[in-house]
Amino acid sequence: MPRTAVIHTDGAAKGNPGPAGIGVVARTEQGAALFEHAEYIGETTNNAAEYTAFIQGLRMAREQGIDTVRMVSDSELLVRQLHGLYKVKHPNLKDLYDRAVALIGQFEHVEISHVPREKNAEADALANRAIKAHNGAQEL
Repeated sequence: MPRTAVIHTDGAAKGNPGPAGIGVVARTEQGAALFEHAEYIGETTNNAAEYTAFIQGLRMAREQGIDTVRMVSDSELLVRQLHGLYKVKHPNLKDLYDRAVALIGQFEHVEISHVPREKNAEADALANRAIKAHNGAQEL
């Protein structure tokens, strides 16, 4: 297993708050698939979903024995908060922020990058697929 990964994460909420899902896509630096994850996470805000996806990506990387990650997100708020440029004011986000920081500390190196939404399409599709799958299951 490679010790380095590029991990794209995304969270989505239909309504804010509303039904939410997360998507995680991990690849080697050369682009080979490592793992992906889609999960419905219940009713929450878009920002909480973004943090939950980020945390899940880090957890899965640790489980795979990866020690260097480049985390990629289209959430400007998340990236700027984790870089210390924005304060974390909302109590619910503070808990998620603290969990993310604790996980970051378990890696040799973590780089966090912001990309436009269109550069995060795979993770976005997984997050939205999780919401649709849940909503479809509820309609049965």
